[in-house]
Amino acid sequence: MSIKEYQETWDLEGLFPGGSDSLKFKEHLAISMDEIAKLSTYVHTFEPLKEEGDQDVLLQIVQQFEIVVKKVRQAGAFVSCLEAQNIEDKEASTLRGRVTELSASFQNVLTILDGKLSLYSDIEWDSLFKGNDLEQLYFVLSERRTAAKEKLSETEETLINKLSVDGYYGWGQMYDTIVGKMQIPFQEEKLSVGQAANKFSNPDRSIRKKVFFEWEKAWDANGEVLAKTLNHLAGFRLNVYGMRGWNSFLKEPLDMNRMQEKTLRAMWNAISKNKQPFVQFLERKAKLLGLDKLSWYDLDAPLGKVETKMSYQEGAEFIMKHFEEFGTEMATFAKKAFEDKWIEAEDRKGKRPGGFHTYFPESAQSRIFMTYSGTPSNVSTLAHELGHGFHTYVMRDMHTLNRNYAMNVAETASTFAEMIVSDAAVKAASTEEEKLVLLEDKIQRSIALLMNIHARFLFETKFYEERQKGLVRKERLNWLMLDAQKEAYGEALAEYHPSFWSSKLHFFITGVPFYNFPYTFGFLFSLGIYAKAIEEGKGYEEKYIALLRDTASMTVEELAYKHLQVDLTQEEFWNSAIQLCTKDVEEFLELTHEKI
Repeated sequence: MSIKEYQETWDLEGLFPGGSDSLKFKEHLAISMDEIAKLSTYVHTFEPLKEEGDQDVLLQIVQQFEIVVKKVRQAGAFVSCLEAQNIEDKEASTLRGRVTELSASFQNVLTILDGKLSLYSDIEWDSLFKGNDLEQLYFVLSERRTAAKEKLSETEETLINKLSVDGYYGWGQMYDTIVGKMQIPFQEEKLSVGQAANKFSNPDRSIRKKVFFEWEKAWDANGEVLAKTLNHLAGFRLNVYGMRGWNSFLKEPLDMNRMQEKTLRAMWNAISKNKQPFVQFLERKAKLLGLDKLSWYDLDAPLGKVETKMSYQEGAEFIMKHFEEFGTEMATFAKKAFEDKWIEAEDRKGKRPGGFHTYFPESAQSRIFMTYSGTPSNVSTLAHELGHGFHTYVMRDMHTLNRNYAMNVAETASTFAEMIVSDAAVKAASTEEEKLVLLEDKIQRSIALLMNIHARFLFETKFYEERQKGLVRKERLNWLMLDAQKEAYGEALAEYHPSFWSSKLHFFITGVPFYNFPYTFGFLFSLGIYAKAIEEGKGYEEKYIALLRDTASMTVEELAYKHLQVDLTQEEFWNSAIQLCTKDVEEFLELTHEKI
């Protein structure tokens, strides 16, 4: 029986035929607005505590809430795919504006609803959920009620939402516009940002260095306007926080991730105390490359000349094979994603850099975006995004409002899937040299998540501290980034990337403030889960699915205690997770001892 050949381009036609000119999509937007209007009517006529039957009215509102959530997310997912597959698609940018307005209208209605939910006393609130269909939504609706109590009046919050369309979100879209037009000169070509970034894994150091020089130049040339963009995004947030009486700029990201600050501090403290093995790895890699110290553009440089590339077909089959060894459900999902053309992986010009997973709730389908050129890192990225997809897949029969998991646990599922594949790749190596190359690629993820992400968190924390006092100039942003990178990398590099703050999209994402620490949380939390999976074998998939299904209906501290019996507010868990990473480093140092 021949194996099906998988295509490297996704199918969007099955969702909304016609791309950015889709009449069906324009109709979807119009229907979505009508559904929001219907929800608005329900919410405005809802008078809590005025008469009997609050449960029935609230149930009606929740049912309409679910309809609107699906429609708005379906629209946002489609536009994200259009924008990513073709940065020249101007109509997609127009549609993004319409979806942003749609989301803002929806948020305005939710602001009114949340204000009404906050009117209930604790006793009255709890009685609403006894013995009816609302019971399953107690956590998520209570979360909204609590958040509403910490915000401004309904009128003020509605005004903020309206102003954010052309203010806050407008600045976020400005970044996309600038980056979409950027080109990096290379030999006779003009590379997109994504294509240029891929050159940093080129084995020829002179190419890496040359591309990095042009890369820095290009970002610096746009530095002034990007600095303004970053300042205005942060300024908007800080003004809103100040008006609400919030005294910490970490409050919103921590609340969004259902996480205590004590947990965040315990994690970073454990990382800071365990940096030395990773510094040793960077020093050893430098020696293997014939350098005194690595520069930023050497971090992704390959070791050795072993050809470890896999075609897209080979990568897909490798992933599915090892997902199957963990559990049949994960393998089934991956097979469906490849066969149903849910993945855009073609290596071509005009695409956005990076990778992502998005979900279409009305269609119960995923889409995955990346650029695949066959490196071990590409295979890992593909597994990573499939991990996100699997997370939504196992929750597909749950109430939509119970599927809104936070970014930190989202990154847990993706990293777990990535780990299955990278571990398998190391074990499947046929020679010591191939094993070394694959082990190094695996360690690079630890470096990225324990050092690179740490630098981002350190930078953003310092930036927000200074932004509270006024605008932060481009030169100062460069200095803050340089200082953060030196601390995070333990002074292990010869040259750094001071304009990294401008080249990293994550600093400019409006939907999620501090788009950094959830990655590290997810990585280390998934290591704890992975250790359990290895211990228990193939039968663990059922327990893993149970954990994923709980991710949107409890705090991360509760989730960890229920499923792993660990306390995330203590450094002990984080230390043990980091030790699993350092074992890879120890093996790498042992394998390379004779080579220097």
